[in-house]
Amino acid sequence: MAFATLDGIRTRYEVIGSGPPLLMYAPGGFDATVEKWSTMGVYARVKLLEHLPKRYSCIAFDRRECGQSGGRVEAVAWPHYAAQGKALLDHLGIKRAHLIGGCMGVSCVIALAARNPETVASMILWWPVGGVKYRMKGRQRFNEHIAYFKQNGLRAVVELVRKEGKAFGADPRGGPWASVIGHDEPFAEAYAKRDADAYESIVRRMMESLLDRDTAPGAQPEELMKLDIPAYIVPGHDDSHATSAARYLEECLPKSQYWDVPPEGQTEAAAPPKLLEFLERSGDMVTS
Repeated sequence: MAFATLDGIRTRYEVIGSGPPLLMYAPGGFDATVEKWSTMGVYARVKLLEHLPKRYSCIAFDRRECGQSGGRVEAVAWPHYAAQGKALLDHLGIKRAHLIGGCMGVSCVIALAARNPETVASMILWWPVGGVKYRMKGRQRFNEHIAYFKQNGLRAVVELVRKEGKAFGADPRGGPWASVIGHDEPFAEAYAKRDADAYESIVRRMMESLLDRDTAPGAQPEELMKLDIPAYIVPGHDDSHATSAARYLEECLPKSQYWDVPPEGQTEAAAPPKLLEFLERSGDMVTS
């Protein structure tokens, strides 16, 4: 485990394996941590962190406001998440890398690719978030947090997080900075003293930015259509990962390949070989 300060935000990361660099935006929604690659749902089943590091230097990290990484109270949008990944690559002296994102991490990947296409050799987009139900559930989560702090105050948010120890996804009342509140005492104290009206404006702008459409968020379709980057898309099929979101990315990305297999067919025996084959076909890279 290592830490780097990126744009003033402490970021926890790990480099696992050896070979060409592969930057990994973790699944887990608003609790996107290194561990989710090994413990969460389909990712625990396919065991990517047991297979990909055999041929690649896998750079896994806790997304800002998640796990042991820090955060900053601002209207966080997809460019902020993209900037964290790019800054981590810069910190490690890597000019170009493969990218993989799971769940909400897919939107971070396409945001980075849209803004820094020269940095991205290829993209694996596993279970893109999106769909009407995803947008509605996400907005409900933000609104539950807003209702809680408006009724009880920001000090009560801090006390709740300290008592329950849950991330935003597990308990919406704690809000999108719950993980940072839980492990950073100075941050928590400053958070509790913030002006409630100004804070509400920040949270609402964050919600509007991250949950602005009924398909896969992260980049505009016009931006995606300009990307000359190989992409491998693995569809999900539930309320947070609508298959329509994966098909949307297939339509928008000129060099996309779509693995047309339902989640039950995404097994350890089938998935890692598919991803490794795609990565190896994606061409030479300049890494320094």
